Amino acid sequence: MPRKTLEEKIKQYHEMSRFENTLRAEGYQLIAGVDEVGRGPLAGPVMAGAVILPSDTELVIPGVDDSKKLTPLRRAALFEEIKEKAIAWAVGTVDVETIDRVNILQATKQAMKLAVEALQPQAEVLLIDAVHLDAVLLPQRSIIKGDGASVSIAAASIVAKETRDQWMREMDAIYPQYGFASNKGYGSAQHIAALRQYGPCPLHRRTFIGHFVE
Repeated sequence: MPRKTLEEKIKQYHEMSRFENTLRAEGYQLIAGVDEVGRGPLAGPVMAGAVILPSDTELVIPGVDDSKKLTPLRRAALFEEIKEKAIAWAVGTVDVETIDRVNILQATKQAMKLAVEALQPQAEVLLIDAVHLDAVLLPQRSIIKGDGASVSIAAASIVAKETRDQWMREMDAIYPQYGFASNKGYGSAQHIAALRQYGPCPLHRRTFIGHFVE
């Protein structure tokens, strides 16, 4: 697939701002996109990002998209630009013990709530990828596949992904046998083989690994 030109990236950014523009027309200014990363891995926390982007058209961040569509190098560069230009950004983290206790969906919602509550300034309204946060008393719009449709949710997906990936790389130094630097806790063949050989470490989700270890 050919690389997009700068003009194409700017056009895409504006197209992905339609949900934000609708909310601004309703009178909202501090619009936070919210997304998670880490629902599927066998190991590591679930994290959520929350990002309030500026409405100023001169502060466009060309190339913002669903984090899964971006190369690691491009995602890292966009993360730095988001941190520089965003009105506010935050990450919420929920650990493995909580995931095993309450289930991954509830843990995901907890991580999103933590990210939203950590924003300074606080958001006035939320755009969330796929779920609704009953525990957050803010107006919110749930958008299916929102990380590819809303620029704010896409930015949140980048923030969450980069933060979690860095954390897993740090954990690789402590538990090198599992290959966390490369697999980020997901169930790669190498990770599963190591899990069977060495057994689980404290980062493994006991409710996720029953198919691989007793």
